[in-house]
Amino acid sequence: MLARRIVLIVSILLNLVLVYNLIWGKSGAIAYQDLREQCDSLEARIKTIGEENLELSREIHLLQTDAKYQEKVIRNRLNFVRENEILYTFPGGGAGEKAGATPHETEN
Repeated sequence: MLARRIVLIVSILLNLVLVYNLIWGKSGAIAYQDLREQCDSLEARIKTIGEENLELSREIHLLQTDAKYQEKVIRNRLNFVRENEILYTFPGGGAGEKAGATPHETEN
């Protein structure tokens, strides 16, 4: 009789320890949920970076093969102008505006 009670108490304590580790242990359900959220976040970041990479690859291809696109980039980013053009830049342009992004023709 006493041996059965001891075995029962030991079994209950062992089950409590196992349940505790299953939920709150370093390999438990809560830790798994945290890792799952971190994995989802990293997968979303990988997808975003992949899309950015694809867009940059397309731009590189255009810069290597398309003369009109090359000219557009040079004119917009570096403020280059053609012969007989005047570039007007204004101080204090708004956020996101590039000074001289649209050169004006002076020929008629």
